[in-house]
Amino acid sequence: MHFYLGLFDNSEGVDLKRWGKEAPGKEGTIMHATFKLNGKLFMCGDGPPIHDWDFTPAVSNDVACTEEGELEQLCTKLSENGKIRMPIDTYGFSQKFGFVQDRFGVSWQLNLQ
Repeated sequence: MHFYLGLFDNSEGVDLKRWGKEAPGKEGTIMHATFKLNGKLFMCGDGPPIHDWDFTPAVSNDVACTEEGELEQLCTKLSENGKIRMPIDTYGFSQKFGFVQDRFGVSWQLNLQ
């Protein structure tokens, strides 16, 4: 959450709840947290080991960038220790577009409007 808050303007943490002693998650890890990125609400958490799943690029966050520099900066920062799935380019459906998977496995589509 803190990584994302540092990347997007107009962002803030809203609420944070941690797992307690008798919970299925590791004590002190995040049960769930809500936060805003550029005014849009997101939720995250540290899933307990009872869940056996991972992220898929079939579901991604779409970010409409208004400036090319913003798109390039987000692509660079989000792909650090992650993957570039589609490098920034013109693909016929956007002025510029990039598709990255960040270090946590979350996918982001970055589109210049």
